[in-house]
Amino acid sequence: MRILFLHPNFPAQFRHLATALGRDPNNQVIFGTKNENPEWRIQGVKKVLFKPSRDVNAGTHHYVRTLESAVLQGQAMYRVADGLRSSGFIPDVIYGHSGWGSTLFMKDVFPEATLLGYFEWFYKSRGADADFDPTDPLTPDDLARIRIKNAPILTDLYSCDRGLCPTAWQRAQFPAEFQTKLHVHHDGVDTDFFVPKPSRLVLPDLDLSHVDELVTYVGRGMEPYRGFPELIESIAYIQERRPNCHVVIVGSERVCYGKPLPDGQTYKQLMLDKIPLDLSRVHFVGSLPYVHYLQVLQASQAHIYLTRPFVLSWSCIEAMATGCLVIGSATPPVEEVIRDGENGLLVDFFAPKQIADRVDEVFNHRDRHAQLRRNARQTVLDRYALSKMVPRHLQFIQDAANGNLPPIHLTPASTLLDDPSSAPAQPALV
Repeated sequence: MRILFLHPNFPAQFRHLATALGRDPNNQVIFGTKNENPEWRIQGVKKVLFKPSRDVNAGTHHYVRTLESAVLQGQAMYRVADGLRSSGFIPDVIYGHSGWGSTLFMKDVFPEATLLGYFEWFYKSRGADADFDPTDPLTPDDLARIRIKNAPILTDLYSCDRGLCPTAWQRAQFPAEFQTKLHVHHDGVDTDFFVPKPSRLVLPDLDLSHVDELVTYVGRGMEPYRGFPELIESIAYIQERRPNCHVVIVGSERVCYGKPLPDGQTYKQLMLDKIPLDLSRVHFVGSLPYVHYLQVLQASQAHIYLTRPFVLSWSCIEAMATGCLVIGSATPPVEEVIRDGENGLLVDFFAPKQIADRVDEVFNHRDRHAQLRRNARQTVLDRYALSKMVPRHLQFIQDAANGNLPPIHLTPASTLLDDPSSAPAQPALV
């Protein structure tokens, strides 16, 4: 099989698939990307670079800057793909991450190829992330900007033969007329790596081996989308009630999703200026190598995961696989995975005091929640284990190459945990 992967940040979500396909000498695997880092390579996978001819014009209307960026990336990848075709490489399958732009013109270069899109999110001004915070209402300008932001995604939805979404909640955000092209299939979590191992936390620059109460939080950044302000407010309550409790915060001091603060201020600075904390018991460890990140999860006694109604973080599933007792926000992406009192605990996103109450509950009744930890890992083993997801994903790609794509049966995200028989089947290509 000949397959062309596309993502500006190699290898991204396609790492495990590209690795598996690259091992087979019968496959020819090429990966189109902007990532020039020579250290990032996969055996059996040829990386080809595309580079936009210019940056987005500063004078472009701000509604369409995302579209202009996508078109520039699409043009750049078009040139690379045209060169591949001239050299004799015509893929059976093209599989790219939608929205960035590299997939936009692939059907024009390779009309005979099956085009698969990885569709992570469809932007909506109402009913999801954008209007979730009542203290931050949308302006008419926001409404128009959000609608136009979907332009490259809509083009990909039209062009692709099929698409895949990581969760049912994420698929449900797409227009109903396109959902019949979208399968639900999670990327998968390595449950052989993320395993429970109760231990005290000792990192190269942090020794918490003396700590009996450890709360953890993980995010790519520190931002409202992932509940960072509410976390800091909850820590104030936790510290007031539990004088021996420590909190470890993993993540960079940046905004990955949503709007940054003016004048370069970070949300960490804003919240620590606003909320006085005992910083000797709050440890900001930055972004960690995977082996140290795993140690944090294994030592965690209460793991806080908060998110707006948005893309579900891999870290939530990884924490559950590690046997963490996750205290998660009662928002739709989390509720697709966690049922309160069965495989985790849920809280109101905007209720820091309730978060602290649940932390109290965990430490005051440690034995009571042992089954929740086991259930959390079992949920991942049943529905998100990499060992199951990769073979199913590879079969889907092979079926696409053979022109034998399965029909799609829509299952509402809200019902996935209502019927016990439906939960294990969720990762299947439905």
